[in-house]
Amino acid sequence: MTIERGPAECWLTDMDGVLVHEGQALPGAADFLARLVDTGRRFLVLTNNSIFTPRDLAARLSRSGLQVPEQSIWTSALATADFLANQLPGGSAYVIGEAGLTTALHEAGYTLTDTDPDYVVLGETRTYSFEAITRAIRLIGAGARFIATNPDVTGPSPEGPLPATGSVAAMITEATGAKPYFVGKPNPMMFRSAMNRIEAHSESTVMIGDRMDTDVVAGIEAGLDTILVLTGSTAAADVARFPFRPSRVLNSIADVVDLV
Repeated sequence: MTIERGPAECWLTDMDGVLVHEGQALPGAADFLARLVDTGRRFLVLTNNSIFTPRDLAARLSRSGLQVPEQSIWTSALATADFLANQLPGGSAYVIGEAGLTTALHEAGYTLTDTDPDYVVLGETRTYSFEAITRAIRLIGAGARFIATNPDVTGPSPEGPLPATGSVAAMITEATGAKPYFVGKPNPMMFRSAMNRIEAHSESTVMIGDRMDTDVVAGIEAGLDTILVLTGSTAAADVARFPFRPSRVLNSIADVVDLV
């Protein structure tokens, strides 16, 4: 299957494994971003990481040689804040997370509190506090609704994997019986909110990712053309194991430049 809907007007791309790997720009990433700008295409760089603000991430990308304006970055924290602002405008939340999440919720008009919140919102943090998790369990038991930014169970570190949002969510679920609503990938909700941000339509938008089980499946469910690049999590030999197919499988982002 190939992309047959004409030139894409809008592009969504994952960050880690597509544009960067361990802080280094992948070959072709700078050319791809430059082509998007030169052709006037609307685009967003997506990440399930909720720790950092778009400004933080733009600075990190800049250090790797990639120029992405902060308004062109869409995180699971922003998608979560957007979701909650639509569900219950001006609500309140008890938040376990870092600046990326607390800033997004604050800017969406939410009050952050540990007393009778409408929601418990769980995101990623470098240091999960047992005291904070205990508080979350008690608040959910008292009726707060449970939201999590993303279901990733581990995150990378130089020393090896770290427990991430999905693992801590599982602990809270075991203690409360309440399952969270995960906003980030593979929930296509994250792509729909991203498309709303840049006024994109599914018929003319492409999603580029490195994981079949998050980027590609969510892109398909959101009605997008999808491109899998083989510079991240999913290897070429793994593609056939999945019951769905991306529109294209390419070696790297360098092979996408001529499609823009």
